[in-house]
Amino acid sequence: MSLSFLPADIRAALLNLNYNHISEIRLRRGQPVVVEYNGEYKYLNPFGVTDGERGLLTAGDLTPIINSATDGCIYNYTEQMKSGFITVRHGIRIGLAGEYVTQNGEVRTVKNITSMNIRIPHNVLGCSNFLVENLFLSGLHSTLLYSKPGFGKTTMLRDLAIKIGKLKKYNVLVFDERNEISAIDGEGIGFDLGDRVDVIRCYSKKSAIASAIRAMKPDLIITDELYGEEDAQAVRYAADCGICVIASSHLSDRTVMRAMPFEYFVELVGIGRRPVIYDKNFNTYCCGGTDDFNRGISISK
Repeated sequence: MSLSFLPADIRAALLNLNYNHISEIRLRRGQPVVVEYNGEYKYLNPFGVTDGERGLLTAGDLTPIINSATDGCIYNYTEQMKSGFITVRHGIRIGLAGEYVTQNGEVRTVKNITSMNIRIPHNVLGCSNFLVENLFLSGLHSTLLYSKPGFGKTTMLRDLAIKIGKLKKYNVLVFDERNEISAIDGEGIGFDLGDRVDVIRCYSKKSAIASAIRAMKPDLIITDELYGEEDAQAVRYAADCGICVIASSHLSDRTVMRAMPFEYFVELVGIGRRPVIYDKNFNTYCCGGTDDFNRGISISK
């Protein structure tokens, strides 16, 4: 996977690390570069990561970085920037902090960027085995994955698409609004989800799900982060059409989640730990949250 948009000194330092263990790269203008490595935040120096404060690499002006990441076409990302981040090639999400420009109470764009959080996607083969074995071998069930940010929801959705597609019973439609599950670039290169998976990218759920059901006739829809009532309505529409949905969310309010048309809820409790599965009434269906389990094989592109 290319991080060619980063300054040369940062790229060179990252070459000294195992890419599969890098989750985030945090750049703050005029401050040391911080990397989340093996689940811990470390400073970056020319030779790798350190807990010390000597010889650290410092982020300079972030404007050239964002211009390079967007191939000089930052205005093409204006709609994404309303959410405070953009997704660039290979599904790399860049969170942005700076001056939020609002209009009528809504964010319109971000300018004078002072911080960037670069989140690195990984393909962790087998991370969904526990869910497949306990929920989907006997059939499809509408399921909501929820957790705090950074606990692997998108990675889990990607592996579920691959695993369920390989069952050869179902047509799977991945609705990839932020282009993170499939991470397909302009040349059609992305994560290989298999030969039974169709992908719709970068479109609002409310507008696209009804059309996609008619056009692609899926047995299962897998979609990323549900947010707000419009997304909930889109899921209800799919359920009313008899289509199972596996989705993710940052929700934590169980009252709100119970009102959604899901048969099961899955709480992700940490990278490399088995999730906890609840039924629609939030009774524990299958619990493995405190035990470490096989993280699968992380394959960088």
